Amino acid sequence: MKGKSKKTQSDLQSDFKKALVKKALGYDVTETVEEYSGGEDGVKLVKKKVTKKNVPPDITALKMLLEDDNRPVSQMSDEQLKEEKERLIKLLLRD
Repeated sequence: MKGKSKKTQSDLQSDFKKALVKKALGYDVTETVEEYSGGEDGVKLVKKKVTKKNVPPDITALKMLLEDDNRPVSQMSDEQLKEEKERLIKLLLRD
């Protein structure tokens, strides 16, 4: 691991929480597939396909976030759930 800095436990927890928030809220991803062909002129790009995909929100990830805050979902009102959703969206958009 030469050249890489070690992450602290706090940094890792922060990274995991950010990833969990992203998964809980859903996200878009771009996938690129390139096809090359070799010939007399060397290797050339023949075809490039770029696809955008939406990964939908994951309810299990959302439950994990809510449990992490030690707030049982079953005891939250609809208003509290809406507030928590907005809080999580703000967390995701902040980063």
